[in-house]
Amino acid sequence: MKYSAGGDKERERLIAEGRRVQAEMQKSYRERALKMYPWVCGKCGRDFSGKRVQELTVHHRDLNHDNNPPDGSNWELLCIYCHDNEHQRDQEADRLGGVAAGQGQVLDAKHNPFAALADLVKGKK
Repeated sequence: MKYSAGGDKERERLIAEGRRVQAEMQKSYRERALKMYPWVCGKCGRDFSGKRVQELTVHHRDLNHDNNPPDGSNWELLCIYCHDNEHQRDQEADRLGGVAAGQGQVLDAKHNPFAALADLVKGKK
């Protein structure tokens, strides 16, 4: 599909504007999250005080970056490694047709590996 020169410029302007708005919004909720929460990764528990705070990211628990409540209830601070891992788990679940971690119903286990343990300890077989 061909675009006119004017159309290309307009499209580039719209993309640049969208990226600018997104960057401003991200900066805003990141600053609020860093003021609300201790500078510790919510998964691995490492401390990111001082210059290392740049390695902390704001993870949206419901994966919706537009859901930024004033109380920060949809956020958690994760280090870049745990954040990547969290999104990788979601992508794998999507790829396999399952649900992402922390979403969906909890299934009860049917197998009990310790069912006969009491009898073995008592000397019964």
